[in-house]
Amino acid sequence: MPAKPAEPGKPAKKKAPAKAPAKAPAKVVAKPESRVALVRRARRIDRELAETYPYAHPELDFENPFQLVVATVLSAQTTDLRVNQTTPGLFAAYPTPEDLAAANPEKVEELIRPTGFFRAKTKSIMGLAKVLTEEFGGEVPGRLEDLVKLPGVGRKTAFVVLGNAFGRPGITVDTHFGRLVRRWKWTEETDPDKVEQAVGALFPKSQWTMLSHHVIFHGRRICHARKPACGACPIAHLCPAYGEGETDPEKAKKLLKYEKGGLPGQRLKPPQSYLDAGGLPAPPLGGS
Repeated sequence: MPAKPAEPGKPAKKKAPAKAPAKAPAKVVAKPESRVALVRRARRIDRELAETYPYAHPELDFENPFQLVVATVLSAQTTDLRVNQTTPGLFAAYPTPEDLAAANPEKVEELIRPTGFFRAKTKSIMGLAKVLTEEFGGEVPGRLEDLVKLPGVGRKTAFVVLGNAFGRPGITVDTHFGRLVRRWKWTEETDPDKVEQAVGALFPKSQWTMLSHHVIFHGRRICHARKPACGACPIAHLCPAYGEGETDPEKAKKLLKYEKGGLPGQRLKPPQSYLDAGGLPAPPLGGS
C-alpha cells in the first residue's frame, strides 16, 4: 500500500529504524584465586580465628600422653564431651598402660560403653596398652612412625598426641577441619592425608597445631555442617561460602554452640583461659 501523503504544511513522518535485538548481558567470570592470594586469605582467616578463640585448646581431658592417646581413640564416632564424661572412671580403674593391658575386657567394655562401638574400642585401647607395655616400656612414644603402629592410632590421632602432649606441630584433619577448609576453598581434596598436605603448605609448620584448634573450634561453634551461622561469623567477609547458612544476625546467634551460645563446653576440666573467656565446664556423666 502506498504511503499516505503528508498533509499540507506538515513534514512527513520518518519511519523509525528497526531496533537491534537486545544483547544478553556479558557473563562475569570470576578470576581464579592466585596462589599468593590464597595464602594471604588463609593466613588472615587463621589470624582472625585466633582473635575469636584465644583460648582454643584440645577438647579432650587428659593429664598425660597415655590418657590423651586413649581418649583420642575413644573419640571416634562420638563427641569429645561424651569421652570426657567417660574417661574419669576408666582412668581411675586403669591409670597406666600396664593396668589397662591386664584388664578384664568385659569390665573395660562396660566402662566405655557410652562412647559407642565399645567392643572395637576396647580391643584397640587394650591392644595399644599392651604394645606400649611390651615395646615402649609403658611410655607413649613421641614419634609419628611409632605412634601409627599402635592399634587404633592413625595419622589424625598421632598428630593430636604429638601436638598436644609433646609440642610437635601437626595438622589434625577431623571431619570439622576437612569440611571447613573445603568450604573456604583452601583445597578441594577429600582424602585426609591430601588435605593435610595441601593445607600444611599454606602455613608455617610452627602454626599447624594451633591452626587445627582454631578451625575445629570454629566448626563446632559457628560454621556447622548443616546450618552455618553465617550472620554471626567473624570471617564472613573472607568466606567464599557465605550465605550457605543463616545470614540474619539475630537468627544466627541462636545457632551458636558452647561458650558462644552461653552453653557448657566439652571439657570437665577446661583451661583457665577458657573459663576466663566465659566458657563453662561440661557436666559429668549423668549430670544435667
